[in-house]
Amino acid sequence: MGTLNETSRGMRTAIAFLGRRNAGKSSLLNALVGYDLAIVSATAGTTSDPVHKAVEINPLGPCLVIDTAGLDDSGELGQKRIDKTMEVINDSDVGVIVVGDGQWTGFEDDIVKRLQAQKRPFIVALNKSDCYEYSTLKKQLQQKGIDAVVTMAVHTEGINELKEKIRSLKLGEKDESWAIAGDLLQPGDVAILVVPIDLGAPKGRLILPQVQTLRDLLDHNILALVVKENQLANMLEKLACPPDLVITDSQVVNEVSAALPPDIPLTTFSTLFARFKSRGLFCALLEGVKKIEQLEDGARILIAEACTHHAMADDIGRVKLPRWLREYTGKRLDFEVAAGPALKRDLRQYDMVIQCGGCMLTPTVYQNRVREASSLGVAISNYGLVISYIQGVLPRIISPFPELRDLSRELTGIGL
Repeated sequence: MGTLNETSRGMRTAIAFLGRRNAGKSSLLNALVGYDLAIVSATAGTTSDPVHKAVEINPLGPCLVIDTAGLDDSGELGQKRIDKTMEVINDSDVGVIVVGDGQWTGFEDDIVKRLQAQKRPFIVALNKSDCYEYSTLKKQLQQKGIDAVVTMAVHTEGINELKEKIRSLKLGEKDESWAIAGDLLQPGDVAILVVPIDLGAPKGRLILPQVQTLRDLLDHNILALVVKENQLANMLEKLACPPDLVITDSQVVNEVSAALPPDIPLTTFSTLFARFKSRGLFCALLEGVKKIEQLEDGARILIAEACTHHAMADDIGRVKLPRWLREYTGKRLDFEVAAGPALKRDLRQYDMVIQCGGCMLTPTVYQNRVREASSLGVAISNYGLVISYIQGVLPRIISPFPELRDLSRELTGIGL
């Protein structure tokens, strides 16, 4: 789930390198990162499956670069490679379309259409400029409103310009305005993080959502205190003033809520991450909670995990959450687990999808999951929201969020 000294995959800008076979996508990627990250060969089709690598690119910062198979691949296996490349287009933040033979074809037009349909910004790299003259093609693309950079990957020509172009594509977005928890408080406010230390806690460190929340609070100049759940009462007694926010692990939310005076704002790590990753789609996750009351015997529920962590004996998503839902509903519910960044499931076969906090998913991937389920009419929610609902504390857990304070009961139907 990541280490303490690197930016997690879920916090990186995903840059997909797209194009036909032998366009020089891998060579360009290597030139961009500054070392041999991808395998390079003169043989067309060397890159088969998408290759994801977390890197630091100056001046872009932490990125996730994705090398893909050529979109002009052929045969049954080639079509499978193309399908995987299309998944990358959906989940990337920025596309780099690489042309390596001096020609703009229908394949490039198709990539542009797909990126535009997904509202993804992109830049065109006219590569192998030592072999082809691109001035005419660059002008033609400019007339279409398509920005292009002439590059020669083997000699790193045009690479700095490409970096600047990619960075400029991200300037119009509001990434910096989003925070995990820092936007809920003012500088100098006090937040208490309740962190259970159990079998799920990695030896010698905290789990990623806790670390990232702590860093986010510090970045916003908020005073952060960390305690275990059995130390909360003692901490409250030691403070001269009550904390401005308490953030707890969902597994102990009922215990913490009972121990905390009702006037102190409370939420959970998982709920914070659902809000942060889903951005404007958070209400869809809130709406999804209503499905719990409609579940019948035999209902199928997909537990969507973002990472492939080692499941413990009392795993939250695979053991505790199914047990709590069965106890709450009194129904015979069937659960399946999908682990990893790609669901690869037909969501229509499920009555409900319950997504983890998604600390290992980029906001783009997280939002794609919410949109896919919603478009198919499948209820989707989140660990923290579901657990808080069945524990009876959901109204309190979402009350710190200013955008939900005026949310009507008609919108959610869950007593807010």
